[in-house]
Amino acid sequence: MEKKWFRLDTAALIFPVIRRRDWSNVFRLSATLRETVDPELLQQAVDELRPRFPSFYVSLHTGVFWHYLEECRERVIVREDYSYPLTYMSRDEARRSCLRVYQYKNRIAVEFFHVLTDGRGGSIYLRNLLSRYLTLRYGIRTEPDGIIKDLKEAPRSEELEDSFLKNAAPVGASRRESSAYRLHGWKEPDARKHLICGIIPNEKLLEAAHRYGVSVTAFLSAVMVNSIMDLQAAEKPLNAWKPVKVTIPVDLRQFYGSETLRNFSLVVNVGVDPRYGQYTLQELCSSISHQLKAAATPQAMAGMIAANVLPQRMPLLQATPIGLKAAVMEGVYRRSGETGGCINISNLGNVDLPESMQPYVERMEFIIGPQRSYPNNCSVLGCGGKTYINMIRNIRQSELERRFFSRLVEEGLPVEIESNER
Repeated sequence: MEKKWFRLDTAALIFPVIRRRDWSNVFRLSATLRETVDPELLQQAVDELRPRFPSFYVSLHTGVFWHYLEECRERVIVREDYSYPLTYMSRDEARRSCLRVYQYKNRIAVEFFHVLTDGRGGSIYLRNLLSRYLTLRYGIRTEPDGIIKDLKEAPRSEELEDSFLKNAAPVGASRRESSAYRLHGWKEPDARKHLICGIIPNEKLLEAAHRYGVSVTAFLSAVMVNSIMDLQAAEKPLNAWKPVKVTIPVDLRQFYGSETLRNFSLVVNVGVDPRYGQYTLQELCSSISHQLKAAATPQAMAGMIAANVLPQRMPLLQATPIGLKAAVMEGVYRRSGETGGCINISNLGNVDLPESMQPYVERMEFIIGPQRSYPNNCSVLGCGGKTYINMIRNIRQSELERRFFSRLVEEGLPVEIESNER
């Protein structure tokens, strides 16, 4: 039987090129259940999802001109979660599978190499995995609703498409942007990662954001910018300061009605230049909210999409061997990929579960790793009436987390802290 294969989507093209041992661009979504997970039934659920979600059960390979994805030769095996999250995905592992499924006590975790999908696509896969597992374990029935899929139907072509190619503007937006302040510290050996999770009731977080007249994403971004500004001021004299900006992924499906399960998000950098003067938190919230609204429009996003799509359509680039092409792409990434921000804040929003599944799921979480030049990162997900803010770092210094969560407490938010530190 001929194996299925997929071209990498537009956003995924860069990931095989820029990965390295301390950054393989893997992210994790997990669910904590109220009872211990049965690994055999979880394995059955993983196997049964394969025909309906073929773009997740693939391995990464190198062609003459481009990397590509091919249907996995073997099963994706459920493994016991044995270590800290987001361990390095080697080239050999990616050639077998770009998807990991873990189980530990009452937790189910899925890790995705970013060539597969983004946070939205990953959350859909996890919810379908949970749905099938809970059906096998408890006999519950969850009706298809757009998020939960009918496993008997064939995958839809819209779910497998590269939606970037359909929605590019005729002209690409400029990539030029002023460089931002760089967070730094002593790197941990063996790519060790520190993870701190702040848990806040949804209604309290919404109240705080609405008090400033902005969204939760804008509020958290403003608090983060405020924290980094204070950190920079404590480290450097005024004449050495740089702009402080956060990088925010934007889910493009909301603008274009896309149903793709592959990558379809872009990032915008928002923030301020503290050299121009001091900012209150209200001023930061207002400024960042306006910047987000201005940047996250269908027209502006189409220009950013075109900046990524148009170069790959050039005949010369298409005919360039993968080795030379990779060198060019890495050079472009070094100049513009991460220079415009200090840290990611990736907010998946509230991940809703069907009513039939809610009694069995205690919480869900989203974790992105440190990036190539961002030693700290932040990911946010709401579930079951609580928001889980995961801050991760691969450096020893924990000052940013201390400042960020302390600032939230100063705003009257009850923050419960968990950590992977022993």
